[in-house]
Amino acid sequence: MKHPYFGYRRMTRFLRDQGFKINRKRVRRLMQIMGLEAIYPKPNLSKRLHAKYTRPYLLRGLTIDRPNQVWGIDITYLRMGKGFMYLFNIIDWYSRKVIDYELSSTLEKGFVLKCLRRAFSRCKPEIMNSDQGSHFTNADYLELLEKEGVKVSMDGKGRATDNSRTERYFRSLKYECIYLNEFKDPRALRNGIARYVQFYNQERPHQSLNEAKPDQFYAHSVEKIAS
Repeated sequence: MKHPYFGYRRMTRFLRDQGFKINRKRVRRLMQIMGLEAIYPKPNLSKRLHAKYTRPYLLRGLTIDRPNQVWGIDITYLRMGKGFMYLFNIIDWYSRKVIDYELSSTLEKGFVLKCLRRAFSRCKPEIMNSDQGSHFTNADYLELLEKEGVKVSMDGKGRATDNSRTERYFRSLKYECIYLNEFKDPRALRNGIARYVQFYNQERPHQSLNEAKPDQFYAHSVEKIAS
């Protein structure tokens, strides 16, 4: 548990360095019996559906200086004690606030559209940024954003840094919540995510916001614009 990123090959070398006479086959078998699996990227969730639905990246050189100017969206894979789920997340890039999220046991695109519609009922961004995954390179997604008057931006192919703020949130979520807990089923995972989002938005100081909390920073910025 000290080195959850070790696969059976690296674990074998590590144990041999500690003086244990053990081979890869035995380490792999013992890890399987103990339910241990190295932490590493699993499915590729960013395969685009149709190239004709891709859009250019609009954020290069753009100064992001207000809330609801840019929202970043993405999907990540979360493993549980039994099975796994997919998390769709919406982040306001200026304040780092989690605007909304949705969990699903399948990759059907409906859970993405459901979450977006719910978020749009409260507020809307000027630009929505995503990767070129199939959930975002399809007619239903693009029609929804066009209907809501939201500009579409997509990362360049193979350029994960284009969506870096969203990726950083996923990394924080996984290392500060998912990897520290043994969520056995969807109910436990949903409760854990809800607690973390509340903590992240309302209690966790953010260095890039001068130690302000995302909810606090977002609300203050919206009020400032309104006044």
